[in-house]
Parts: sequence; C-alpha cells; structure tokens
Amino acid sequence: MGIQIGVIGAGECGEAVCKLARAVGEAIGRSGAVLVCGGLGGVMEAAAKGARAAGGLTVGILPGFSRRDANPYISVPIVTGLSHARNVIVARSADALIAVAGGYGTLSEIAIALKLGKPVIGLRTWAVSDDVIQVDDPAEAVEIAMKRAAEVSG
Repeated sequence: MGIQIGVIGAGECGEAVCKLARAVGEAIGRSGAVLVCGGLGGVMEAAAKGARAAGGLTVGILPGFSRRDANPYISVPIVTGLSHARNVIVARSADALIAVAGGYGTLSEIAIALKLGKPVIGLRTWAVSDDVIQVDDPAEAVEIAMKRAAEVSG
C-alpha cells in the first residue's frame, strides 16, 4: 500500500492560503501518495485540486450524509454522517498530516494526530507543540511528510 498524506485546514480561506494548499496538493500528487482530506471547500478543495492536476488520487472524508457534498476534485468521497467527529478518521487514515493555516477544526485534527503518534507538518498553522514541524515551503512540507510517513508506516 502507498503512503497517505492528510491535508487539513479551514473550509474557507483567502487566496494566499489557497495557493499554499494547492502547492501542497500538487507536490503530493507528483509524489505518488494519496491525498486524504475532509473533502469540502477552502484548504481541502485547493489541495485536492492541486493533487488532481498533478495526476494524484484524492480521498474526501465527508462530515455529512451525501457524496454530493464533496468538492469537485475528490476522487473517492467517503460519507460518514459524523460531523466534526470525522476529524478522527482523517487523522487515523493519514500516515502523516500537513496542516495549512486553519481554525479550531484544524487544531482538533492536529491534536488527534499527535495523540495517535502521527507526524504533523505545519504551514502557517497552530504552533501548539514542538512536535508540529513548522515549515514555510509547501514542497518542503510534503518532502518531510513523505519521509516521516515512510518511517512510521514502514
């Protein structure tokens, strides 16, 4: 099985954050890893768009009850009906997570991932622990995520 990289961040974001998220997605798509996200808008949509543009596979762990809720760049929508509790599934499904900015939902995913022992790389996100590896470059974030994911899953 291949590496799965989670991309977490707000469902609404400005142009600069969307640009970062899309670059993260493109790098994940080029790497051959599967992108796992919450499947909705904002950071999730921008990252999925980037991954799909680079030929990657995208999985959206949706909070609601319909596949139609997924953004148009999700290859595999997973319907949970779990609302915010689906954050556990996102964190559990990823070998490593990249947090791009984000609000309290992102913070919860970071906390869950750290509790599970998953590597978390941050781009302009919550600096809640020294365990969150803070970087400024999307390509570097993906490079570290891939390396850490291989260590954890391999």
